[in-house]
Amino acid sequence: MNRAHPPLSKVTPASAVGSLLREWRAARRLSQLDLALEADVSARHLSCVETGKAQASREMLARLADALGMPLRERNTLLVAAGFAPKYPESELATPAMAQIRGAIDAILRQQEPYPAFLLNRHWDVLAANRAAARVGDYVMRGQPSKHTNMLRQMFDPDDFRQAVVNWEEIAESIVRHLHNEVAAAPSDAKARELLDEVLSYPGVPASWRTRDLSAAPSPLMTTVLRGEGGERLNFFSTITTFGTPRDVTLDELHIECCFPMDEITERRCRWLAEHDTEAASAA
Repeated sequence: MNRAHPPLSKVTPASAVGSLLREWRAARRLSQLDLALEADVSARHLSCVETGKAQASREMLARLADALGMPLRERNTLLVAAGFAPKYPESELATPAMAQIRGAIDAILRQQEPYPAFLLNRHWDVLAANRAAARVGDYVMRGQPSKHTNMLRQMFDPDDFRQAVVNWEEIAESIVRHLHNEVAAAPSDAKARELLDEVLSYPGVPASWRTRDLSAAPSPLMTTVLRGEGGERLNFFSTITTFGTPRDVTLDELHIECCFPMDEITERRCRWLAEHDTEAASAA
């Protein structure tokens, strides 16, 4: 996105907030009047805030952020741009304060056995996974370790997990479409844009995927088909678990992906792999 920025000497909290609000409003495809009505603020006052002629209060910024559906990290960015202190903490998962959350995550990952489950952040970094994820990955990759800890890189790198995905083009196209939507919905997330550019640069990615497709409707259920030994195919669908009404940036950006078998062959193979998991047996 190319746009002119004011000289540094002229950047004020009001003008910085106005720039952010215009970006988010454009991403949400809202007019000034639409946003003003949704946030229950004066359209004239919103116009003055966006042009830097007026300073928004914390309460007004909160209402605008609610109306725009901004993630907690971006709400903090908006507050700081306006000269206020950030409202939402960002806690490391390893801290004592997050012990109960870690316990809940561990429980979900364990309960998903013998099927794979992953803990991911907003940029698709794999923060944790259950033993089933390691077993299935090792099985379809013939023991070849993954080069990446990021699920997007695993899926798009021809020398990584991509080689085990039978319906890779279908899955990859859906992921790219999702990434385009994420970038459009969160214009200030530079890393999301970098990830999109990176996956589009991998070999075999069609040039047409570089443009956001606004007409394509997402599939109601996407099946991932993995290539097992002797031509065996493992079919999984996924569900996503997020934390309800989070008040912490870290929690707001976490989600757990749980994979479920689509057929009896996949279910039996997952159970067989669990029964022959020598690493799990040794740990026990």
